[in-house]
Amino acid sequence: MDAIADFLATYSTTFAIVGINALLALSVWLTLYAGQLTLGNAAFMAIGAYTSALLGRHLGAPFPLALAAGAVAAAALAAPLGLTVFRLRGVYLAIATLAFGEVVRVILLATPITGRGQGLNGIPPKTELWHIYLSLAVVAYVLWRVQGSIAGRAWAAIREDEVAAASQGIAVRRYKLAAFVLGALLAAWAGGLSAHVTFSIDPNDFAFTKAVQILVFAVVGGIPNVLGPVLGATVFTALPELLRPFKDYRDIFQGAILLAVIIYLPRGIVTLAELRKTRRLAEIGAADVA
Repeated sequence: MDAIADFLATYSTTFAIVGINALLALSVWLTLYAGQLTLGNAAFMAIGAYTSALLGRHLGAPFPLALAAGAVAAAALAAPLGLTVFRLRGVYLAIATLAFGEVVRVILLATPITGRGQGLNGIPPKTELWHIYLSLAVVAYVLWRVQGSIAGRAWAAIREDEVAAASQGIAVRRYKLAAFVLGALLAAWAGGLSAHVTFSIDPNDFAFTKAVQILVFAVVGGIPNVLGPVLGATVFTALPELLRPFKDYRDIFQGAILLAVIIYLPRGIVTLAELRKTRRLAEIGAADVA
């Protein structure tokens, strides 16, 4: 037991970051599942992180209230933004949401209360591991249930063909907006948790690189179900720690894994079991024919 306790104490920050990245991956999974490529989740993460940190530092707000306020603030901004940008599609939608992220980052760099380029330091260390993994468990369960609901089926239909979905009476714009706002709320919640883990944040923590990283977690893990983003975030967050003895070659290993997944598992790591099952059935079929 002592060995387990020492292990958890040594890698507690890594476990925390894994859980937070899994929440972020699920936040972008929502829009991807609805067929929309967006890159604004890093900005919503920043809104949640700064809002919760400022409320905690300057107003002494209770931790749950600060997290909820950050999530609500992000959702309130996401609603009008979604109404505007969802007139666009594909790469144009991605560019528009990425531009929003850069606008948020520049505002944070120029605002005195956010610490400008120096960021915020001395954020109270209120996040515990159980906060993160309870949030992850609840979110994953809810999204898993939503997949089989009317909303989940509507998102899947929109992803496959918007015109066909609209012809069947699905309110396409409303469902896309709902996915976007919920994803923003979830990213902001993860941002609030993250701010109280790292104790220090600055605008560059939420730049273009972070937006792409979140997208990679979801895409590599797989979109077919909620396990995919969690798996992708776990692999790509833990990998640098596992490859620490090969620190000069870590980027090469990560790039090779990403390339292999894209080529051989285009639907994500989560479909590996399905691929093995399909091959096994093909072998059985070939044996029966023979």
